[in-house]
Amino acid sequence: MRGSELREPAGPVVGLTSYLDRAQFGVWDVPAGLLPATYLEGVTAAGGIAVLLPPQPATPEIAARVLDGVSGLVITGGRDLDPAGYGQPAHAETDQPDTTRDAWEFALLAEALRRGVPVLGICRGAQVLNVALGGTLHQHLPDVLGSCGHRAGDGVFTPMPARIVAGTRLAGLLGETCQVQCYHHQAIAELGDELVVSARDDDGVIEAIELPGQDFVLAVQWHPEASLADLRLFTAIVDAARSYAAAQVSR
Repeated sequence: MRGSELREPAGPVVGLTSYLDRAQFGVWDVPAGLLPATYLEGVTAAGGIAVLLPPQPATPEIAARVLDGVSGLVITGGRDLDPAGYGQPAHAETDQPDTTRDAWEFALLAEALRRGVPVLGICRGAQVLNVALGGTLHQHLPDVLGSCGHRAGDGVFTPMPARIVAGTRLAGLLGETCQVQCYHHQAIAELGDELVVSARDDDGVIEAIELPGQDFVLAVQWHPEASLADLRLFTAIVDAARSYAAAQVSR
């Protein structure tokens, strides 16, 4: 039997948004499309094929062409969204905005929602989903909670329990509670249109949201890529992408 006949069927292609930032490697110090490898490892360990989607011109036509080539979309973590996008002036602690990435992810998300492409948002990705659907953000959680326990700083994730809302898609995946890895100083304030809360932490901060219905649209404020011993969320997006791809073939 030839080697090619022994291979398992290829998994679905899942696109992951990425940074476009200055990076140093070897003799080079140049702008680069980049993303922590743990995001890619989460998708591939769950049986998917991961491809990077770095920021580029955010036209509907380009977003549509990109979505032609993937069966699932992961909107990843990164710097704070431009608060002008939800009608607020910038807080002193809000990051310098990357409006190019903001526009790119909003364009991809709009096209994904239009087509029914499965979507998983991670940290910033949850905020992108909320703002895209008309919601707002708390720009600096210490102003709300009086502490900065959700982001210890220096790239150290904060473990904390998340309480999952019964009856949600997330509850079907994770059960009543789970331990999550957090690194955020912002959070969802007013909920976007049609979204529902699917998890909160012990402080009452919204830690996950989703769109009810048949399409897979789920976003978490925490970082599942920081704890790949638990692949349930990555498996969920890969499985949803596989189902989406199969449905497109059967049309």
